[in-house]
Amino acid sequence: MNGEITRTTIIHSLFWKLLERGGSQVIQLLVMIILTRLLMPEDYGLIAIVAVFTSIATLLADSGFCEALIQKKHVEEVDFSSVFFLNLFVACLLYITLFFIAPYVAFYFESPQLKVILRILSLTVFISVFHSIQYAIIARNMQFKKIFKSSLAATFIASLVGIALAYTGFGIWALVGQQMTSQFLSTVLLWFSVKWRPKWLFSIKHVSTLYSFGWKLVASTLIYNFYTSLQSFVIGKLFSPVVLGYYSRGAQLPNILVSNINGSIQSVMFPALASQQHDKDRMKEMIRRSIITSSFVLFPLMMGLAVVAEPLVRLLFTEKWLPTAAFLQIFCGYYALWTIDSANLHAIKAVGRSDLFLRLEIVKFIVGTIILIISLPFGVYGVAIGVLVNRIITTILDAYPMKSLLGYSLAAQMEDILPSLLLSIGAGAIAYSIHFAGLSDMLTIVLQMIVGAAFYIGLAAIFRMESFTYLIFTTKHMMKSERKITI
Repeated sequence: MNGEITRTTIIHSLFWKLLERGGSQVIQLLVMIILTRLLMPEDYGLIAIVAVFTSIATLLADSGFCEALIQKKHVEEVDFSSVFFLNLFVACLLYITLFFIAPYVAFYFESPQLKVILRILSLTVFISVFHSIQYAIIARNMQFKKIFKSSLAATFIASLVGIALAYTGFGIWALVGQQMTSQFLSTVLLWFSVKWRPKWLFSIKHVSTLYSFGWKLVASTLIYNFYTSLQSFVIGKLFSPVVLGYYSRGAQLPNILVSNINGSIQSVMFPALASQQHDKDRMKEMIRRSIITSSFVLFPLMMGLAVVAEPLVRLLFTEKWLPTAAFLQIFCGYYALWTIDSANLHAIKAVGRSDLFLRLEIVKFIVGTIILIISLPFGVYGVAIGVLVNRIITTILDAYPMKSLLGYSLAAQMEDILPSLLLSIGAGAIAYSIHFAGLSDMLTIVLQMIVGAAFYIGLAAIFRMESFTYLIFTTKHMMKSERKITI
């Protein structure tokens, strides 16, 4: 790391990361509403199938080197350049592979247009290599402000492209155009924002050192992606792309909300934790603070979204998407637990225990596959509930090693999140009761949000919950810090 990462640095980095993700996610949310009303469930189902291949290929192209560069204490120019050229070579091989298997994928899912779509979107694997080093440099130096403008601009322009194509009747190609534009523009803008350029340097020794840490993370993420891909394959083949479209839409809305808040925190936390990897007490406090704060914000957010799911889907997406509501409610529970899970996993990576990370993923894959097989006879909703059950088990498994690593046990973590959980359940129950009043969808949603938020924030303030007072203090400190920097 370049210099000592202080509390002010973390808060300032988090401020810009929240702005970057928040701005992008607000745009994505608005665009999702518009495109969902214009497109069909089958379009999203086919894109979800393609995403299985492109996400795994992108992961293989990076091979964990980006996180290894962030985690490594001292990095040289030869490390950056070696990783860039190796990733570029692997990405080319992967694109060629995807290009030639595309017809077989289209045949398997009985959708001829999948061949062309997969061949085009596979280019994102190649494009992603050109900004991976820039992102690693930004993360190492906690300079997330540099991502803000480029990410926001790319998301905005890509959204306009997607909407324009959808309005002019291009159907699924609106989603293809949106994704390609976003990847290309974000890469170009980030390339000019960070002045690093590859040099004609390559060292097998340096690559091997990074790979010794990174390959276990890649294997771990591959196992996780294979499990999630298995869900898409099973639903898309045994049920239909239309059902997969409902399923993926139900997962996307809570994912957008959670990834903004939790993703921002964890993006900043990993390099911050890595910088403190020799101070276990400091790391424990940082992880504890991350879990308490994230759960305080995300638990009521997910509970509220689950409560308003049905009228919200009708209002935003129209009646044709109503089957999405049940999936949305299930995935609200899934993503509420994501904050605890990801915090623990980042801690495990930050202390350099990628071996433990890999062992955990193997165990979770076995458990998840068993649950998937058991849930299949109960239909697609049974599969979704099985995914939620697996998330609960996964959260417990990932939290268990923290007692020996940092002295932060599973019981201590549950005790820290319990106040937010109980308060969220109470707020959700009171807000849901408004559903029986028989009001219009819009009025029902507004009243549920107001009543639920008032109950939650009011009791948090009355009981002076630790997370509530910390957030108030941190917000004031963040604004004060930003004013000083601006001046």
